[in-house]
Amino acid sequence: MFTFTCSAQTYEVGVWLGGANYIGDIGRTNYVAPNTAAFGAIFKWNRSSRHSFRGTFMHSNIKASDLDASDSRRQQRGLNFENTLTELSIGLEYTFWDFNMYSGRPQGTPYLYTGLTVFQYKALFKPTRNNPGNEIIDYDSAISPAIPMVIGYKTTVGTHFVLGFEIGARYTFTDDLDGSNPVKDLEGRFQFGNTNSQDWYVFSGVTLTYTFGRQPCYCNF
Repeated sequence: MFTFTCSAQTYEVGVWLGGANYIGDIGRTNYVAPNTAAFGAIFKWNRSSRHSFRGTFMHSNIKASDLDASDSRRQQRGLNFENTLTELSIGLEYTFWDFNMYSGRPQGTPYLYTGLTVFQYKALFKPTRNNPGNEIIDYDSAISPAIPMVIGYKTTVGTHFVLGFEIGARYTFTDDLDGSNPVKDLEGRFQFGNTNSQDWYVFSGVTLTYTFGRQPCYCNF
């Protein structure tokens, strides 16, 4: 049974700064290896001392080159690409321990976040006709959903700020971030890599949020 006895809750708003990397059919296969800058904004509604509803807006470029791969076959192939990602994500952040910013003592806890992400990117492909080289070009913009899987640690800084460190992988529902499997059946397209495996991208960075609103009593939920 749900009971609601509170008149206000606490909110957080702030920035996200860090780096991004992609995991797919070109370049290195490291899971966490940021090689481009990423930035964004974050908002939280702290529904209790153990969970928050969270939304983020993120923007980053991603890039990769076969010359950086440890696989000799990729090195010999010599492909490279760049793309641009803009994402909106909403979901639930769950803390391992109670995180009460009004206890009067420093607080810190690991946390997990997941939900639903929608992102926009440049649809790419590698043409073969009239372009026998290794150039991968964009032909359209596209939108795809993704599932965020984030782990982090956050701690209070004074009485109004929260500093967080997190790594978050996004499992996408497209194999076209690198042009290996275009979403459209384009004339002269060339498919490569594992076309049965979707692309991933990873954000690694820090968050700094400012808390505001009256001290919550964290009603039963």
